[in-house]
Amino acid sequence: MNVRPRRLRRTPVVRSMIRENHVRVDALVMPMFVVARKSDAGPISSMPGISRFTLDQAVAEAQELHSLGVRSVLLFGIPDRKDAIASSNYDPDGIVQRTIGAIKTAVPQAYVIADLCNCEYTDHGHCGIVDEHGDVDNDKTVELLVRTALTYAQAGVDCIAPSDMMDGRVEALRHALDAHGFTGVTIMAYSAKYASAFYGPFREAADSTPRFGDRRSYQMDPPNAREAMREMTLDIEEGADVIMVKPALPYLDIVRMARDTFDVPIAVYNVSGEYSMVQAAIERGWLERERTIDELLVSFVRAGADVIITYFAKEYAKRADTRT
Repeated sequence: MNVRPRRLRRTPVVRSMIRENHVRVDALVMPMFVVARKSDAGPISSMPGISRFTLDQAVAEAQELHSLGVRSVLLFGIPDRKDAIASSNYDPDGIVQRTIGAIKTAVPQAYVIADLCNCEYTDHGHCGIVDEHGDVDNDKTVELLVRTALTYAQAGVDCIAPSDMMDGRVEALRHALDAHGFTGVTIMAYSAKYASAFYGPFREAADSTPRFGDRRSYQMDPPNAREAMREMTLDIEEGADVIMVKPALPYLDIVRMARDTFDVPIAVYNVSGEYSMVQAAIERGWLERERTIDELLVSFVRAGADVIITYFAKEYAKRADTRT
């Protein structure tokens, strides 16, 4: 028999008809940086096309995103003050708390996710409370995360996304949220968050570069895969509703392992460095813009991701009905 698979690739119609994987706009999440000081707003030099917003601008952006079909945003706050204990993070009148309330008022159907960490709020740039030896104290940091998470919940957040990689934080968060009546608040855990070189542009955007040392003692070592499975198992057992792999592109094998192992929703974070390197290649004419972005995003779906956090969300949504 003369087998010719090319018959099913001949035209745009047949290719679309038998396409195995699709990127759904309603599965995309747009990260947003919101500033407490108006002077901190504006374009991010290392992330072309991405800006830091004032509260009013963030609300307008959420409204536009929703009209395009991107119904979920992930909030990061840039405060007007920092200290050793990240006190502006758990301030009920903090920038993230106010933005949550404003977006939920303006766009009630929006699904608002708040990143839960301390690196943007500490004067040392680490993700938690630093002890006298310069190490991040796991348990004290978890207490701080719980305190902050409750203020996010009180502001009306739909989902809390702990990105700190402290041990036991999902269980502590779930217990505290439930105990205070916030049983409907989802936890999307950064379960396999690697100590990656791909976070560089984000640290400019969030002003979160550590003032000393690095985060390798609490974020995962890039060569490890079995350890990621253990981290995800623990988070699921502790009550995580969604687990995440971060970064996305260099860790598609971890996404596939997770998909083959767990029956819970899996998110990926297409992080700042992945975004910026693609943008740089596009700007230099080395890559074709639309095809590259489409191919990038569908790779996450093909690997097994249900939710894609990406800075390309808005651009992709604008031309969602034009692909063949």
